Amino acid sequence: MKLLVVYYSMYGHVYQLAQAAAEGARSVPNVESMLRRVPETLPEDVLEKMGALEPQKAQAEVPVCAIEELAKADAIIFGTPTRFGNMCGQMRQFLDATGQLWAKGALVGKAGSVITSSNTQHGGQESTILTFHITLLHHGMVIVGLPYAFQGQSLMDQITGGSPYGASTIAGADGTRQPSENELAGARYQGEHVAKIAQKLTRA
Repeated sequence: MKLLVVYYSMYGHVYQLAQAAAEGARSVPNVESMLRRVPETLPEDVLEKMGALEPQKAQAEVPVCAIEELAKADAIIFGTPTRFGNMCGQMRQFLDATGQLWAKGALVGKAGSVITSSNTQHGGQESTILTFHITLLHHGMVIVGLPYAFQGQSLMDQITGGSPYGASTIAGADGTRQPSENELAGARYQGEHVAKIAQKLTRA
């Protein structure tokens, strides 16, 4: 069974969550998980001014996703930073190019899931995932979240991302905060959970 983790990460936070999700999926027997990034839409000089060029170069070894790869996967976990409570423009542009897959029903019945990052605790993590789900539902995908069986969701002794909608991290107002172990654990759990659900769907 093939699970695809397709993400965009400007400063590396979503990249770390995506890696953790792929790791969690690989922990399930007979699951092959692959990491893919969506195409960048900003020119290098703009990325450099935003301080994002080095984090982008650190992800250079991750192949850029081809639209056709989505149809070949049995499950897809999408990762996007939050932009005003919605997915980022790079991810939106990538998804807007999936019309042919929609016309063929190529993603119908596949497990779909979302992870995200925002700068603040209430910076739109939940709304980003929920609005992302709308696109997945139009493709006929089966939405999979992060159940409360992941105990890290209920922690009260630390600042942490994560909700029943999906794993998330908080980058901090200046972007220097890195994903905590609890947030990475949530992404790993989600990757494993999605893989197990996808196995049940493919057997059905």
